[in-house]
Amino acid sequence: MQDLDPILQTRGLNVYYDTKRVVTDVNLDVARNRITAIIGPSGCGKSTLLRCFNRMNDLIPSARVEGQVLFDGRDLYGADVDPTEIRYLIGMVFQRPNPFPKTIYDNVAFGPRINGFNGDMPEMVERSLRRAALWDEVKDRLKSSALSLSGGQQQRLCIARALAVEPRVILMDEPCSALDPIATLAIEELMRELSEEYSIIIVTHNMQQAARVSHYTAFLMLEESRVGFLVEFGESRQIFTNPEDERTEAYITGRFG
Repeated sequence: MQDLDPILQTRGLNVYYDTKRVVTDVNLDVARNRITAIIGPSGCGKSTLLRCFNRMNDLIPSARVEGQVLFDGRDLYGADVDPTEIRYLIGMVFQRPNPFPKTIYDNVAFGPRINGFNGDMPEMVERSLRRAALWDEVKDRLKSSALSLSGGQQQRLCIARALAVEPRVILMDEPCSALDPIATLAIEELMRELSEEYSIIIVTHNMQQAARVSHYTAFLMLEESRVGFLVEFGESRQIFTNPEDERTEAYITGRFG
């Protein structure tokens, strides 16, 4: 798309677990300061693709990535790239809230502390919690355990924790699947607000959610050989109302998947 300003790009991306290829030849541009949704049936490689963007697959001994993942033109898999640095620039929020067994304050401060932050820590914690739309709910109990929060609050705390290290991209892997509808709507509204400052990629099984929150959508499916591939990518409005590929239409209308 000519007007898409990409912050992340994949070129000929293939992912293997041992000798089995699980994602094949993905060429995708991720727009800056927009929300990109990745949809598709279970097992098609959505989360595997997501983890390529911040090299989380490096933590799986059998995983191997071929091709390029470019971050503002820099190959994230280049020999000179420190994966730890990449994970600060490209943060991740997981399917289930995973706060540390520490105080609310210490959860947010954890990343900056180990990253050598020497600024005003209380101000940074407050700013991150405000960005995650959680400050007003927790400002009087910052020394309480993060595990005392509700599920939705815990997920927003995990978002605040990711924001605290000043990333440029936020990856979200099914961030609402463990939440009730009210908490889900709160996270969706937060994503819209955050996309003004951050580029967001979300993996979701929820077609309605992808249509509600995302600007762009990538649809993956499985070949007969059980290898995931990109079928179609475009503006979400077009994908959900007038897809170009009949397989996309079949999936979003529930005829398969």
